[in-house]
Amino acid sequence: MKARELLDRLLAPAAASVGCVVVYLTHPRALEAIGFESHSQVILTLSGAASLFSSAWLCGRLVGLALERSGPNRRRVPKLLQELVSVALFIAASIATVILVLGQSFSGALASSGLVIAVFGFAIRNVLADVFSGIALGLEAPYRIGDWVEIGSNVKGRVVEIGWRTTRLLTRDSTYTILPNSQIAQQKLTNYSAPQRHYRRQVEILVNHEISASQAKAILSNAAAQVPLVLRAPAPDARILAHEPKGIRYAVRFWVPNYAEDIDCVDAILQAIDQALRDNDLPPPYDRVRLIRGTVATSARESDRIECVG
Repeated sequence: MKARELLDRLLAPAAASVGCVVVYLTHPRALEAIGFESHSQVILTLSGAASLFSSAWLCGRLVGLALERSGPNRRRVPKLLQELVSVALFIAASIATVILVLGQSFSGALASSGLVIAVFGFAIRNVLADVFSGIALGLEAPYRIGDWVEIGSNVKGRVVEIGWRTTRLLTRDSTYTILPNSQIAQQKLTNYSAPQRHYRRQVEILVNHEISASQAKAILSNAAAQVPLVLRAPAPDARILAHEPKGIRYAVRFWVPNYAEDIDCVDAILQAIDQALRDNDLPPPYDRVRLIRGTVATSARESDRIECVG
């Protein structure tokens, strides 16, 4: 971080803190000199409250700068965590201001506001659930801005904003989706961009029984290796999944560079496999049938019967 940017971020809160503290400490003599001793208590309260809030402002900026100065190999600290620290500091300053204004002890100030807090908390319980879920997600950081995620089984998109109450996604179809953080915390979450952006994908292909497994695996893996979108290492391969009546089912496995290219990679892989099967004149899978010549007992006439061969 440049020195000019650092100075811009710390100059205002530091100046406010120093000014308020100076007024708080020196106001009795200044008021005595100008003959306004009767206003001493008001100036004391106002300057004390201003000192508390300006100090919370300065401490929040310092903590934010400390969290941002992380190593290059570490994931960036979520902005939500910095905001949480700032909120905690301002809450502490507010409680201290109440104590200063009312002249009560810490326990007395909390007891006098307990009922109000309880009623207010019940009224906004759903909002609080979203906020606390957002805090938990911010601390654990299961995703960050720019990650492609799947939430539940039907919501997929790129994270564009992480807030206190909601997380906003942009889907492949450029649809803006807003999800409450409490809903995200209760569902299965898959991050396709962490810990690395590339991952393995597979497509299933059914090949005719007339083709040997070794030949089919070679054709499928070579076809997948010719697609320029997929990663060269690890190399694509093919594995047998099952023997079925129509043919042998294979899984063609390959590595996708990132989730944004997932659909294009699958399309290119299927197109390459289709072309390879056609180039080798391989017949498509089909149900095999067998013609059985027999005799019908009721009419004593010879008839044909067709049955499927598994």
